[in-house]
Amino acid sequence: MNAPLASAPGTAVPAPVSLPVLPRPARDEFDAVLSRGAFMPLPQFGVIDVTGDDAASFLHSQLTNDTQHLDAATARLAGYCSPKGRLLASLLVWCSAESIRMLVSKDLQAAVQKRLSMFVLRAKAKLADATGDTLAIGLAGDVRAALSGAFDAIPDGVHVKVDGPAGSLIRVPDAAGRLRYVWVGPKAEVEARLPALEAKLPRVSPAVWDWLDIRAGEPRITQRVVEQFVPQMINFDVLGGVNFRKGCYPGQEVVARSQYRGTIKRRMALANVAGEADSVVPGLELFHSDDPGQPCGMLVNTAAAPDGGVDALVEIKLASLSNGTVHLGAADGPALNFLPLPYALPTEA
Repeated sequence: MNAPLASAPGTAVPAPVSLPVLPRPARDEFDAVLSRGAFMPLPQFGVIDVTGDDAASFLHSQLTNDTQHLDAATARLAGYCSPKGRLLASLLVWCSAESIRMLVSKDLQAAVQKRLSMFVLRAKAKLADATGDTLAIGLAGDVRAALSGAFDAIPDGVHVKVDGPAGSLIRVPDAAGRLRYVWVGPKAEVEARLPALEAKLPRVSPAVWDWLDIRAGEPRITQRVVEQFVPQMINFDVLGGVNFRKGCYPGQEVVARSQYRGTIKRRMALANVAGEADSVVPGLELFHSDDPGQPCGMLVNTAAAPDGGVDALVEIKLASLSNGTVHLGAADGPALNFLPLPYALPTEA
Protein backbone atom coordinates (compact mmCIF):
# COMPACT_ATOMS: atom_id res chain seq x y z
CA MET A 1 0.00 0.00 0.00
CA ASN A 2 1.13 3.53 -0.68
CA ALA A 3 2.58 5.74 2.02
CA PRO A 4 0.63 8.85 3.04
CA LEU A 5 1.01 11.93 0.88
CA ALA A 6 4.58 13.16 1.10
CA SER A 7 5.29 16.34 3.01
CA ALA A 8 8.25 18.60 3.51
CA PRO A 9 11.04 17.44 5.82
CA GLY A 10 10.14 18.11 9.42
CA THR A 11 6.45 18.63 8.62
CA ALA A 12 4.07 16.20 10.26
CA VAL A 13 1.80 14.32 7.88
CA PRO A 14 -1.66 13.41 9.20
CA ALA A 15 -2.13 9.70 9.72
CA PRO A 16 -4.21 8.02 7.01
CA VAL A 17 -7.91 7.58 7.78
CA SER A 18 -9.26 4.18 6.81
CA LEU A 19 -12.52 4.19 4.93
CA PRO A 20 -15.13 1.93 6.53
CA VAL A 21 -15.72 -1.43 4.90
CA LEU A 22 -19.34 -1.23 3.81
CA PRO A 23 -21.38 -4.44 3.76
CA ARG A 24 -22.98 -5.57 0.52
CA PRO A 25 -26.27 -3.67 0.10
CA ALA A 26 -29.46 -5.70 0.00
CA ARG A 27 -30.88 -6.27 -3.45
CA ASP A 28 -33.88 -4.06 -2.68
CA GLU A 29 -31.51 -1.13 -2.03
CA PHE A 30 -30.20 -1.35 -5.59
CA ASP A 31 -33.75 -1.86 -6.84
CA ALA A 32 -34.91 1.29 -5.04
CA VAL A 33 -32.49 3.39 -7.10
CA LEU A 34 -33.11 1.56 -10.35
CA SER A 35 -36.90 1.39 -10.14
CA ARG A 36 -37.85 4.71 -8.56
CA GLY A 37 -35.26 6.71 -6.61
CA ALA A 38 -33.42 6.80 -3.31
CA PHE A 39 -31.04 8.84 -1.20
CA MET A 40 -27.99 7.86 0.79
CA PRO A 41 -25.62 9.58 3.22
CA LEU A 42 -22.04 9.87 1.93
CA PRO A 43 -19.65 9.38 4.88
CA GLN A 44 -16.93 8.25 2.46
CA PHE A 45 -16.29 11.91 1.55
CA GLY A 46 -14.61 14.79 3.34
CA VAL A 47 -15.04 18.50 2.68
CA ILE A 48 -12.33 21.17 2.46
CA ASP A 49 -13.18 24.87 2.35
CA VAL A 50 -10.74 27.40 0.90
CA THR A 51 -11.38 31.04 1.80
CA GLY A 52 -9.61 34.34 1.19
CA ASP A 53 -9.12 36.83 -1.64
CA ASP A 54 -6.68 34.50 -3.42
CA ALA A 55 -8.59 31.24 -2.93
CA ALA A 56 -9.48 30.84 -6.62
CA SER A 57 -6.07 31.82 -7.97
CA PHE A 58 -4.28 29.64 -5.43
CA LEU A 59 -6.28 26.53 -6.34
CA HIS A 60 -5.90 27.41 -10.03
CA SER A 61 -2.13 27.03 -9.56
CA GLN A 62 -2.49 23.66 -7.82
CA LEU A 63 -5.28 21.69 -9.54
CA THR A 64 -5.71 20.26 -13.03
CA ASN A 65 -8.84 22.27 -13.78
CA ASP A 66 -9.70 25.97 -13.99
CA THR A 67 -10.84 27.46 -10.69
CA GLN A 68 -10.00 31.05 -11.61
CA HIS A 69 -13.14 31.26 -13.76
CA LEU A 70 -15.38 29.00 -11.69
CA ASP A 71 -18.83 30.61 -11.56
CA ALA A 72 -21.61 30.29 -9.01
CA ALA A 73 -23.68 27.92 -11.15
CA THR A 74 -20.98 25.37 -11.99
CA ALA A 75 -19.01 22.61 -10.31
CA ARG A 76 -15.89 21.01 -11.77
CA LEU A 77 -14.05 17.76 -11.46
CA ALA A 78 -10.34 18.32 -10.78
CA GLY A 79 -7.22 16.41 -9.85
CA TYR A 80 -4.35 17.24 -7.53
CA CYS A 81 -1.07 15.84 -8.85
CA SER A 82 2.43 15.22 -7.60
CA PRO A 83 5.32 16.87 -9.49
CA LYS A 84 5.55 13.61 -11.45
CA GLY A 85 2.01 14.10 -12.76
CA ARG A 86 0.53 11.30 -10.64
CA LEU A 87 -2.82 11.89 -8.96
CA LEU A 88 -2.74 12.52 -5.23
CA ALA A 89 -6.48 13.15 -5.09
CA SER A 90 -9.61 13.64 -7.17
CA LEU A 91 -11.97 16.43 -6.21
CA LEU A 92 -15.34 17.94 -7.01
CA VAL A 93 -14.91 21.72 -6.72
CA TRP A 94 -17.49 24.52 -6.53
CA CYS A 95 -18.12 27.98 -5.08
CA SER A 96 -20.07 28.03 -1.83
CA ALA A 97 -20.89 31.37 -0.20
CA GLU A 98 -17.51 32.98 0.57
CA SER A 99 -15.43 29.86 -0.03
CA ILE A 100 -14.41 27.39 -2.68
CA ARG A 101 -15.51 23.99 -1.49
CA MET A 102 -13.91 20.66 -2.41
CA LEU A 103 -15.35 17.18 -1.98
CA VAL A 104 -12.61 14.55 -1.61
CA SER A 105 -12.29 10.96 -0.45
CA LYS A 106 -12.42 11.11 3.35
CA ASP A 107 -9.30 9.02 3.80
CA LEU A 108 -7.31 11.70 1.96
CA GLN A 109 -8.95 14.86 3.31
CA ALA A 110 -6.46 15.63 6.10
CA ALA A 111 -3.37 14.85 4.03
CA VAL A 112 -4.55 16.83 1.00
CA GLN A 113 -5.47 19.81 3.16
CA LYS A 114 -2.07 19.67 4.86
CA ARG A 115 -0.14 19.44 1.61
CA LEU A 116 -2.05 22.24 -0.10
CA SER A 117 -1.58 24.45 2.98
CA MET A 118 2.18 24.07 2.62
CA PHE A 119 2.06 25.91 -0.71
CA VAL A 120 -0.16 28.82 0.27
CA LEU A 121 2.92 30.90 1.17
CA ARG A 122 2.00 34.59 0.67
CA ALA A 123 -1.35 33.94 -0.98
CA LYS A 124 -4.43 35.18 0.86
CA ALA A 125 -5.98 31.75 1.19
CA LYS A 126 -6.82 29.51 4.11
CA LEU A 127 -7.87 25.87 4.06
CA ALA A 128 -10.21 24.39 6.66
CA ASP A 129 -11.78 21.00 7.30
CA ALA A 130 -15.53 21.49 6.89
CA THR A 131 -16.43 17.80 7.14
CA GLY A 132 -17.84 18.03 10.65
CA ASP A 133 -19.98 21.08 9.88
CA THR A 134 -21.50 19.77 6.65
CA LEU A 135 -23.52 16.80 5.52
CA ALA A 136 -23.22 15.19 2.09
CA ILE A 137 -26.17 13.30 0.61
CA GLY A 138 -26.30 11.42 -2.68
CA LEU A 139 -29.56 11.02 -4.59
CA ALA A 140 -30.22 8.85 -7.63
CA GLY A 141 -33.18 7.92 -9.77
CA ASP A 142 -36.55 9.67 -9.91
CA VAL A 143 -35.77 12.19 -7.15
CA ARG A 144 -36.57 15.59 -8.66
CA ALA A 145 -39.98 15.93 -7.02
CA ALA A 146 -38.56 14.98 -3.63
CA LEU A 147 -35.77 17.56 -3.99
CA SER A 148 -38.21 20.34 -4.85
CA GLY A 149 -39.06 20.61 -1.16
CA ALA A 150 -35.48 21.61 -0.35
CA PHE A 151 -34.47 23.59 -3.46
CA ASP A 152 -36.39 26.08 -5.61
CA ALA A 153 -34.69 24.83 -8.77
CA ILE A 154 -33.09 21.54 -9.81
CA PRO A 155 -29.84 21.47 -11.87
CA ASP A 156 -30.60 20.50 -15.46
CA GLY A 157 -27.11 19.57 -16.67
CA VAL A 158 -24.09 17.64 -15.45
CA HIS A 159 -22.00 19.71 -13.02
CA VAL A 160 -24.62 22.44 -12.93
CA LYS A 161 -25.16 23.71 -9.37
CA VAL A 162 -27.94 25.50 -7.52
CA ASP A 163 -27.79 26.98 -4.02
CA GLY A 164 -30.33 27.47 -1.27
CA PRO A 165 -30.56 27.75 2.51
CA ALA A 166 -29.96 23.99 2.69
CA GLY A 167 -26.65 24.20 0.81
CA SER A 168 -25.58 23.29 -2.71
CA LEU A 169 -27.17 20.77 -5.06
CA ILE A 170 -24.96 19.52 -7.90
CA ARG A 171 -25.94 17.23 -10.70
CA VAL A 172 -23.24 14.64 -11.32
CA PRO A 173 -22.92 12.17 -14.21
CA ASP A 174 -25.81 9.73 -14.65
CA ALA A 175 -25.28 6.10 -13.76
CA ALA A 176 -27.18 3.07 -15.01
CA GLY A 177 -29.41 5.51 -16.89
CA ARG A 178 -30.48 7.28 -13.69
CA LEU A 179 -30.10 10.92 -12.74
CA ARG A 180 -27.74 11.65 -9.85
CA TYR A 181 -27.24 14.60 -7.51
CA VAL A 182 -24.91 15.46 -4.65
CA TRP A 183 -26.34 17.67 -1.90
CA VAL A 184 -23.81 19.26 0.46
CA GLY A 185 -24.91 21.79 3.05
CA PRO A 186 -24.78 22.90 6.68
CA LYS A 187 -25.31 19.86 8.85
CA ALA A 188 -28.23 21.31 10.82
CA GLU A 189 -30.01 22.56 7.69
CA VAL A 190 -29.67 19.24 5.87
CA GLU A 191 -30.66 17.17 8.89
CA ALA A 192 -33.77 19.32 9.38
CA ARG A 193 -34.93 18.40 5.88
CA LEU A 194 -34.12 14.69 5.98
CA PRO A 195 -37.44 13.58 7.56
CA ALA A 196 -39.37 15.18 4.68
CA LEU A 197 -37.00 13.59 2.17
CA GLU A 198 -37.29 10.19 3.83
CA ALA A 199 -41.08 10.42 3.62
CA LYS A 200 -40.74 10.49 -0.17
CA LEU A 201 -37.64 8.39 -0.86
CA PRO A 202 -36.07 5.30 0.73
CA ARG A 203 -32.68 5.67 2.40
CA VAL A 204 -30.12 3.16 1.15
CA SER A 205 -26.52 2.24 1.93
CA PRO A 206 -23.65 4.58 0.99
CA ALA A 207 -22.18 1.54 -0.80
CA VAL A 208 -24.84 1.96 -3.48
CA TRP A 209 -23.28 5.36 -4.32
CA ASP A 210 -19.89 3.73 -4.74
CA TRP A 211 -21.45 1.33 -7.24
CA LEU A 212 -23.19 4.17 -9.07
CA ASP A 213 -19.91 6.10 -9.36
CA ILE A 214 -18.34 3.04 -10.95
CA ARG A 215 -21.25 2.61 -13.35
CA ALA A 216 -20.89 6.29 -14.28
CA GLY A 217 -17.25 5.61 -15.13
CA GLU A 218 -16.10 8.30 -12.70
CA PRO A 219 -13.01 7.31 -10.69
CA ARG A 220 -12.23 8.37 -7.15
CA ILE A 221 -8.68 8.48 -5.84
CA THR A 222 -8.41 6.89 -2.39
CA GLN A 223 -5.42 6.16 -0.20
CA ARG A 224 -4.92 2.73 -1.78
CA VAL A 225 -4.15 4.23 -5.21
CA VAL A 226 -2.43 7.53 -4.40
CA GLU A 227 0.27 8.41 -6.98
CA GLN A 228 -0.54 5.47 -9.24
CA PHE A 229 -2.07 7.24 -12.23
CA VAL A 230 -1.47 10.13 -14.61
CA PRO A 231 -4.94 11.72 -15.07
CA GLN A 232 -5.46 10.36 -18.60
CA MET A 233 -4.87 6.80 -17.37
CA ILE A 234 -8.18 7.00 -15.52
CA ASN A 235 -10.02 9.03 -18.17
CA PHE A 236 -9.89 12.37 -16.35
CA ASP A 237 -9.38 14.16 -19.66
CA VAL A 238 -12.52 12.56 -21.09
CA LEU A 239 -14.52 13.49 -17.99
CA GLY A 240 -13.50 17.15 -18.16
CA GLY A 241 -11.21 16.98 -15.13
CA VAL A 242 -8.18 18.48 -16.92
CA ASN A 243 -7.97 21.89 -18.58
CA PHE A 244 -5.09 21.80 -21.07
CA ARG A 245 -5.24 25.56 -21.68
CA LYS A 246 -4.75 26.73 -18.10
CA GLY A 247 -1.47 27.72 -16.49
CA CYS A 248 0.99 25.56 -14.65
CA TYR A 249 0.22 23.27 -11.72
CA PRO A 250 2.24 20.47 -10.13
CA GLY A 251 2.86 17.77 -12.73
CA GLN A 252 1.45 19.87 -15.59
CA GLU A 253 4.36 19.18 -17.95
CA VAL A 254 3.99 15.42 -17.56
CA VAL A 255 0.21 15.57 -18.07
CA ALA A 256 0.52 17.81 -21.13
CA ARG A 257 3.31 15.72 -22.68
CA SER A 258 1.21 12.58 -22.29
CA GLN A 259 -1.68 14.31 -24.04
CA TYR A 260 0.09 15.84 -26.99
CA ARG A 261 2.69 13.19 -27.75
CA GLY A 262 0.15 10.40 -27.91
CA THR A 263 1.82 8.41 -25.15
CA ILE A 264 -1.34 7.29 -23.34
CA LYS A 265 -1.25 3.54 -23.79
CA ARG A 266 -3.29 2.85 -20.66
CA ARG A 267 -6.89 3.76 -19.98
CA MET A 268 -9.65 3.02 -17.51
CA ALA A 269 -12.26 0.36 -18.22
CA LEU A 270 -15.33 -1.05 -16.47
CA ALA A 271 -15.48 -4.69 -15.42
CA ASN A 272 -17.12 -7.22 -13.13
CA VAL A 273 -15.18 -9.87 -11.24
CA ALA A 274 -16.11 -12.62 -8.80
CA GLY A 275 -15.54 -11.86 -5.12
CA GLU A 276 -16.63 -9.56 -2.34
CA ALA A 277 -15.89 -5.86 -1.89
CA ASP A 278 -13.98 -6.43 1.36
CA SER A 279 -11.32 -8.47 -0.47
CA VAL A 280 -11.51 -7.16 -4.04
CA VAL A 281 -10.10 -3.73 -3.26
CA PRO A 282 -8.46 -0.81 -5.08
CA GLY A 283 -4.74 -1.25 -5.68
CA LEU A 284 -4.85 -4.97 -6.52
CA GLU A 285 -2.99 -5.76 -9.72
CA LEU A 286 -4.28 -7.39 -12.91
CA PHE A 287 -2.52 -9.96 -15.09
CA HIS A 288 -3.03 -10.91 -18.73
CA SER A 289 -3.24 -14.53 -19.87
CA ASP A 290 -0.57 -13.95 -22.54
CA ASP A 291 1.93 -12.30 -20.17
CA PRO A 292 1.49 -13.77 -16.69
CA GLY A 293 4.84 -12.55 -15.38
CA GLN A 294 4.04 -8.87 -15.05
CA PRO A 295 0.91 -6.86 -14.17
CA CYS A 296 -1.08 -5.22 -16.95
CA GLY A 297 -3.26 -3.01 -14.79
CA MET A 298 -4.74 -2.16 -11.41
CA LEU A 299 -8.11 -1.85 -9.72
CA VAL A 300 -9.03 1.82 -9.22
CA ASN A 301 -12.43 1.58 -7.50
CA THR A 302 -14.56 -1.38 -6.46
CA ALA A 303 -18.09 -1.90 -5.17
CA ALA A 304 -20.50 -4.76 -4.65
CA ALA A 305 -22.67 -5.31 -7.73
CA PRO A 306 -26.44 -5.97 -7.65
CA ASP A 307 -26.20 -9.25 -9.57
CA GLY A 308 -23.22 -10.60 -7.67
CA GLY A 309 -19.49 -10.16 -7.62
CA VAL A 310 -17.78 -6.79 -7.66
CA ASP A 311 -18.00 -4.06 -10.27
CA ALA A 312 -14.72 -2.21 -10.75
CA LEU A 313 -13.06 0.60 -12.59
CA VAL A 314 -9.70 -0.71 -13.74
CA GLU A 315 -6.66 1.03 -15.18
CA ILE A 316 -5.19 -1.22 -17.86
CA LYS A 317 -2.91 -1.40 -20.89
CA LEU A 318 -5.04 -0.86 -23.96
CA ALA A 319 -3.31 -3.75 -25.68
CA SER A 320 -4.60 -6.10 -22.98
CA LEU A 321 -8.18 -5.45 -24.03
CA SER A 322 -7.75 -6.65 -27.61
CA ASN A 323 -7.28 -10.38 -26.98
CA GLY A 324 -6.79 -13.00 -24.29
CA THR A 325 -8.18 -12.70 -20.77
CA VAL A 326 -7.41 -10.49 -17.79
CA HIS A 327 -7.28 -11.88 -14.26
CA LEU A 328 -7.24 -10.48 -10.74
CA GLY A 329 -4.15 -10.97 -8.60
CA ALA A 330 -2.43 -13.54 -10.83
CA ALA A 331 -2.77 -15.09 -14.27
CA ASP A 332 -4.83 -17.91 -12.74
CA GLY A 333 -6.97 -15.58 -10.61
CA PRO A 334 -10.62 -14.70 -11.22
CA ALA A 335 -11.24 -13.49 -14.77
CA LEU A 336 -12.61 -10.02 -15.40
CA ASN A 337 -15.74 -9.60 -17.51
CA PHE A 338 -15.42 -6.25 -19.25
CA LEU A 339 -18.50 -4.04 -19.66
CA PRO A 340 -19.08 -0.94 -21.80
CA LEU A 341 -18.31 2.44 -20.28
CA PRO A 342 -21.09 5.04 -20.50
CA TYR A 343 -18.86 7.29 -22.62
CA ALA A 344 -16.48 6.90 -25.56
CA LEU A 345 -12.71 7.01 -25.22
CA PRO A 346 -10.54 8.89 -27.70
CA THR A 347 -8.62 6.89 -30.27
CA GLU A 348 -4.98 6.89 -29.22
CA ALA A 349 -2.26 7.59 -31.74
